[in-house]
Amino acid sequence: MKEITYGKPICLSPNVRRITVPNPGRMTGPGTNTYLVGEKNIAVIDPGPVEESHIQAILDAVGDRLKWILVTHTHPDHSPGAKVLAEATGAILLGNVLPVDDGHQDNSFVPQENFTHDQVLDGGGFHIRAICTPGHVDNHLCFLVEEDNLLITGDHIMQGSTVVIIPPHGDMKAYIDSLQLLKKYTINYLAPGHGTLIENPENEIEGLIQHRLGRESKVVKTMKGLGEISLEDLTPKVYEDVDKSLHPLAKYSLWAHLLKLEKDQRASHKNDRWCLLET
Repeated sequence: MKEITYGKPICLSPNVRRITVPNPGRMTGPGTNTYLVGEKNIAVIDPGPVEESHIQAILDAVGDRLKWILVTHTHPDHSPGAKVLAEATGAILLGNVLPVDDGHQDNSFVPQENFTHDQVLDGGGFHIRAICTPGHVDNHLCFLVEEDNLLITGDHIMQGSTVVIIPPHGDMKAYIDSLQLLKKYTINYLAPGHGTLIENPENEIEGLIQHRLGRESKVVKTMKGLGEISLEDLTPKVYEDVDKSLHPLAKYSLWAHLLKLEKDQRASHKNDRWCLLET
């Protein structure tokens, strides 16, 4: 496991290096990870925010070999650096955007090409497969470096914590389905958007699925016998095991769980009051 350092490329596999943005925080962990794929021709994935020292570290590492800039999604800690890098190098911008901005997206990212599910970028020495993984946000992608069986996960999987799902562009049902989808691919390592390299990907993915389903079961158990209840009142009951300072974020995930239960025809709501449809 390669530890986090700032400003210095760390080799993770034959084709992949990582540079971490010095933007540590509650939502970013030790910082946002940028990945460099390839040697002769280079693809940069998630160049991060426009942080001068980080952008310069990328430019120093790629020289005149940067051909493509990819983003997993357009949250402001992942994609704003893409425009700056493209202007400096002429590299092609690749990724997907939301049709309607939810107020949390980087509008400076305008891709020259969009990805379809399972589309493969041939880098002349490496291949990157784009896997559509909606859930954290609708336009989220993971990128599988096929020669190394290494999956660059963006915010779909984070090391050491679960990701926040914020409706309406975050979708718990889609998130769990996207985790299930990853089981179909040959993956030896997970390279997250925040944190260090994750080994035993099968265990990690299944653990995340079971964690989310376990929380869903707790939601159902807690709501039984309560009748109609507001999201605000339900949050501390479902997340009594979570520090109260995190309840404002937990409320979003609870909302996502309730929307999944509604899609599964197990719950319904009117305005902000929810109830179970099962006994």
